[in-house]
Amino acid sequence: MTMEEEKAGFSADLRQVGRVVATEAKPNTAYEFHFWTGEGSPVGIGTLVVVDAGATQVYGVVIEAWSFTDVSSAMHDYIGMEERPDNEPMTRRPEVRCYTAAVLRRDPEEPVQPVPVGPVYLSDDFCVKRSLRMDTYAEKTGVPIGVYQNGEMLSPVLLDAEFLLGPEAAHATLTGVSGLATKTSAIEFLLQSIFATQDNVACVCFNVKGHDMLFLDYPDQSPEDPDLAERYEKLGVGQLTPDDFAMYDALGVPCEAFRDVHYYAPYKEDQFNLSTLRSNPDVTHNVSALAWGLTDILEFAEVVLNRDDIDAKADAFIQYINQTVIRDENGIKLSNGDCLPPVRTFQDLERWFRQLLKHLEDEKGGRGEEQFRTHNVMTIRKVYNRLSNLVTRYRGLLVERDERCADLPWGEFKPGSIYVIDIAKMDAQGQDLVVTRVVSKLREYLEKKKLGVEKCVVVVDELNKYAPSDGPETYLKKTLLDISERGRYIGLVLFSAQQFRSQVHKRVVGNCGTSMYGRMDMDELSTPGYQVLSRAEREKLATLSKGQLMVRHPHFSQAIFVKFPRPNILRGSDGIKLFPEAGELSLEDVAVRVCREYDRTVTTDAVRAVVEESDRESVINALNRIRLECPPDPLAVLKKLAKSQPQVAPAGPGGFGAPRVASAGGDDYDPFEKG
Repeated sequence: MTMEEEKAGFSADLRQVGRVVATEAKPNTAYEFHFWTGEGSPVGIGTLVVVDAGATQVYGVVIEAWSFTDVSSAMHDYIGMEERPDNEPMTRRPEVRCYTAAVLRRDPEEPVQPVPVGPVYLSDDFCVKRSLRMDTYAEKTGVPIGVYQNGEMLSPVLLDAEFLLGPEAAHATLTGVSGLATKTSAIEFLLQSIFATQDNVACVCFNVKGHDMLFLDYPDQSPEDPDLAERYEKLGVGQLTPDDFAMYDALGVPCEAFRDVHYYAPYKEDQFNLSTLRSNPDVTHNVSALAWGLTDILEFAEVVLNRDDIDAKADAFIQYINQTVIRDENGIKLSNGDCLPPVRTFQDLERWFRQLLKHLEDEKGGRGEEQFRTHNVMTIRKVYNRLSNLVTRYRGLLVERDERCADLPWGEFKPGSIYVIDIAKMDAQGQDLVVTRVVSKLREYLEKKKLGVEKCVVVVDELNKYAPSDGPETYLKKTLLDISERGRYIGLVLFSAQQFRSQVHKRVVGNCGTSMYGRMDMDELSTPGYQVLSRAEREKLATLSKGQLMVRHPHFSQAIFVKFPRPNILRGSDGIKLFPEAGELSLEDVAVRVCREYDRTVTTDAVRAVVEESDRESVINALNRIRLECPPDPLAVLKKLAKSQPQVAPAGPGGFGAPRVASAGGDDYDPFEKG
């Protein structure tokens, strides 16, 4: 843009509100200037202003404010009012309101000189775009984050996608008081903006508490379904205001819920009811199981085992199992000629351990050998004992008998899709395992460019829990640190939320290209990380209303205050009122629901008849198979895989998981093997 074009954009209709002033006590610099205004000016902390000094325009943001009169001390005013504060003064003292503004940009950029004395104007749309350097990227890579408001003016504020999603920089972090900072709403709106403006981006969200993210596919108000709209009205659901719609119009973002959302949750301990609050039959159509087997989690043994109890020798043997044993197709031969069974499941691994330990005991009795492939028998027993209870500890997430498990659609992610993993009801260690494995798989597929999308946003709430500034270096912390430092190169982007930014590892927050702050606690604001802000900015942060953010971005030389609209997404609390959580169902009822989900002609009696005559475990396996394959004739699959009632077999000592029953197909029966 030429100087003539810039001057043409610099409107003559700008409202003058003040004049730059430089005193001996408070001189202006190249990066900060002072100005005074009249009493009725709309200037406040966060206001964007522009100084027009002829050949030079300086854009700034107000960061401090003060006022004074000609009174030299309080005593003079006290005496002048005859010691009565309710008296009317004989003469009205003049009051001067002064402000300090930090420089955002100057035209021309060089030479860098102190801000000249000149008139001060309120910024219009053109000046807002210039001051935040949005003119350099708005058309190609702009992502709306909110509006800058001054009176009735709503100026869009855009982030640069190359500094939000990579490759120049990446990641975003949002800090604020729980319940008052609207952190979840801000992230939801940012995702709406990304999907509306950027191609080939998907998102994975971890729902770690309550029901905040369980109704992303339902609008906050005005659903198209008339019956649902009536339920909305009856329950008083709907929070959007005319101001919200006005902001949506100004930002050019569709005011709608997410269109493509998929939910995943582990099973409860019964292994057929899903552990999620989104259990109402009206909303289970896009809820899938999350269930993993041995091969899925063994490489993450560091997460699930007590690292203080696993030494280098035990770790080496676990790696041997992971890299050699579970990849062996024929089984490993022993010195006596016997062959250890192939290992695919936890049940297989139990048989493998028993046979190996029996062989070592026999060899010890005969020749005194106490090693297997350089691994001491005591180490082998130790690993066996540690792995033997994993299915029980993570019952519902880990499956004992099955090789094929329910997982995210790796390699088939769709642009504009959100995959929500509901782990709110899991314990802390279970959550660690899920987050670690999912993030690791995302990194693996993105590095190979086989995920299905070029970029994937990972939303993690309570980041100070998973990547704290202190504490041990866990596998999960190392994974998150790696993403924050290298994720932008492969398209893996971290969006995090937390109450206390100061408690998050400095390498994570240091690598976030965009930082957002909602309403803050004064104790948090007193920590060293916020001392770069002025006192007035910190005090404003402590009193922000819902829907307001302070934003820092690489293109913004100073923090900017913006407003964002409430996302047109059903709040979790309203969603639970509309779709109350269903109680636990019997195995028969779950089987009916699953079969009718894929074939509405299936009768309840037909399904119940099969379940009543069949082994519980084989029915559960059959239902998992149906959920995985979505067959057109689910009843036929159920009949084929469900076996007659078994005889109870005694569980071996130290066995994996809960006591098992012998299936009709024998110990080697694989319910997922196609006939």
